[in-house]
Amino acid sequence: MNIDLKEMTQLAPIFRELFKGYHLSRSEPEPYAQLSNLQDQYRALFKALGFELVCDPRGFYYFVPEQMGAQVNKTAQRLALFTFILVEHLADQGRDPLAVLDGGSLGRDELPALLDKYRDLFQQAEVTTQDELEEKIIRRLTQLGFAEDSNGVYRFLPPMHRFLDVCLSVQQDRDLAASLHSSDLPLPAPELIAEDDSEDDDIILIEETTEESEEDALSRAIAAEKELEA
Repeated sequence: MNIDLKEMTQLAPIFRELFKGYHLSRSEPEPYAQLSNLQDQYRALFKALGFELVCDPRGFYYFVPEQMGAQVNKTAQRLALFTFILVEHLADQGRDPLAVLDGGSLGRDELPALLDKYRDLFQQAEVTTQDELEEKIIRRLTQLGFAEDSNGVYRFLPPMHRFLDVCLSVQQDRDLAASLHSSDLPLPAPELIAEDDSEDDDIILIEETTEESEEDALSRAIAAEKELEA
């Protein structure tokens, strides 16, 4: 495929966000529009680097590790558990979970009651206080492009479908509430780019296939493509 780097004006910001594990959706209009228009070129360029660009038809893009059999990391487990809890909680309230988690929102003022109601489940994810809930789960959702924080109102974005798909799959086989309260981690979860063992890291890092920085990796991609064009 002929890749024209001059057309890829959003290459640097796109790569930077995807490299950190972020899910790009319409909430980032310029990068998303260029990914949509030049999808094949971006996929080919990133594939040459060993990164698989997933283009979900529901409107979002993300990287997955080259080795798909890697163990699901703790962040994915926590986010999956939180999604399972929200599905049950919203259903108990008579609210449509799909309507809320597919473009709807949840208020920060709802977190204390949620934490109290499902304290035993949150403890499985090492979450015991509202601060920990916001730090270990809500902040990760916003960092990775699953949600946006608008002054204490958390609006869920299309990438949440990665976790909703798991919930719907589980519901087809058994009652969700029973499965939640009878199971310990690990729960079924989508595979995210593996994170470092440190709890203090601010971003999710690529699995241990390279130690190069995002700038070095991007430079290598451009250099490799220019060699192919030569």
